[in-house]
Amino acid sequence: MIISLGNDHIVTYAKIQISNFLKKAGYQVIDEGTYDTTRTHYPIYGKRVAEDVADGRADLGIVLCGDGSGITMGANKNEGVRAAMANDATGAKYAREQLNANVLGFGGASVGIHLAFDMVTAFLDATYKETPENAAIIKKIDSIATPNPDQKDNPHFFDEENEKWAEGVYHD
Repeated sequence: MIISLGNDHIVTYAKIQISNFLKKAGYQVIDEGTYDTTRTHYPIYGKRVAEDVADGRADLGIVLCGDGSGITMGANKNEGVRAAMANDATGAKYAREQLNANVLGFGGASVGIHLAFDMVTAFLDATYKETPENAAIIKKIDSIATPNPDQKDNPHFFDEENEKWAEGVYHD
C-alpha cells in the first residue's frame, strides 16, 4: 500500500518519524514535504497529498501541521478527497470505517508521537463498512466539492500566497 505524507515546517520531525514507522511496517511512502524546518505555507502540502490520493498515486494520505486544522482543510479542498481530522485512534478508525476517509489529518504538535502511531495504525488497519446510510452520507459530502480546473495539478497554484508568506503577511 502506498501512503502519501505531507506536513508543515512545525512538525517535520514528527513526519519523519511517521514515515520511518510506515516503512518499517512495509508501506511505501511518498513524502510530499516539507523536508526541513524552514517556515512554509502548509496548504501546499495538503494539496499535494490530496492530489496523490485523488489521482491514484497513493492509496491513502496523512497530513499534519501544528494543530492539524489548516492542512486538513487544505487537503479537503480537493475533489475526490475526504480528509478527516482526528484526535485519537478511535476517531481515525471511525473516519475510515464509516465515512471512507482517504486522508487522515492531525496535529503533529498537539499529539505525542506514540498516539500519532496509534492513530495512523488505526486508520490504515480500518476498512470502510459500506451501509446504505454511510453511502448516502458520503454521496452528500462528495457532492459539496466544486471542481477548480485552475487548481488541479498546478504547481504554481500557491505562488501568490508564497510571495505574501515571504513578505510576512501570513503568520504561524
